[in-house]
Order: sequence, then structure tokens, then C-alpha cells
Amino acid sequence: MENPTSSKLYAVISLYDMQTDFFKRALEGISDNDIHNRLNTKANHIAWLTGSLVEQRFELARQFQIEGTQQADDLFKDNKGVQDNVTYPLLEAFKKDWDIITPQLKNALISATDEQLDEKVEMAPDMSFPLYDFVTFVIYREANIIGQIALWRRLLDYPAMSYM
Repeated sequence: MENPTSSKLYAVISLYDMQTDFFKRALEGISDNDIHNRLNTKANHIAWLTGSLVEQRFELARQFQIEGTQQADDLFKDNKGVQDNVTYPLLEAFKKDWDIITPQLKNALISATDEQLDEKVEMAPDMSFPLYDFVTFVIYREANIIGQIALWRRLLDYPAMSYM
């Protein structure tokens, strides 16, 4: 791994790289027929979890002035939750967008300075925090969502996610 400009991000980028790979492993082999299956619960289905994760990387990239949106931006922008009676895109569309934003965002993370990471991010009225806090939250949430997809794999009778 290339050393980041900010030493604060060394471990974060290591996790980013791991989760970049785990994302694809978690989705491996899941059929298009199962991505909307909620097993008669209110839980977020695989299609929403996947799109939400991709949206999150695009949102973080925008904090570094990287323009762009995923193909399904309208379904996820402004932190939209899962919508009933909506057909989300297939996993291949999300994977394609993931492959587009991932290297751009990694370069931004590697190049980020301590000064940039100290800048305030305005998320909502009366809600702001340093960019570094947003970066670490995104990394945490990525692991959480990948874990949820891994659980769905087992609930839908797929083999466990492979880490190798």
C-alpha cells in the first residue's frame, strides 16, 4: 500500500482495501432472484444494502470534490431507506459503479492532508463534524453492511462468504 499523506489514514486505508474485496466476495454467486428477498421481514434486502454501500462511497468521494453518482442515485440520495414496491438494479450495475468510484476515492484518501481531514462536513442543519470523523464512520458502516450481506447469504442458503 502506498503511504498516505496523513498518518491518520493508514489503518483506514487498509480497511478500505479489505472491504473493497470483501464487498465482491459477499455478493459472489447471489442470484438476481434473491436480491429483493426479505424473508417476510422489514429488514433491508441485499439490493438495497448493496446500493446503499455504493452510494456511501460516492458521497464520501464528493467530500473530496470527486464528481459523480451511481446509476441508481435517485433510489439512495439523501439517505433514502429501503422502499417497498421498488425494483432495485441488479448487482452487476452496483458492482460496475463500485469499480468506478473505488480507485478514485482511494487516491483521494491517500492524498488527503491533515488540514483537509480537519475541515467540517455539513451533513444537515445543526449537524457537522470533521471530515476525518465522516471517513471513519464510512469505513465502520461498510464493514457493518458487508456483514449484513454475509448474513443474508446464509439466511438465503448460500455458502458462507469466502475471505480467501
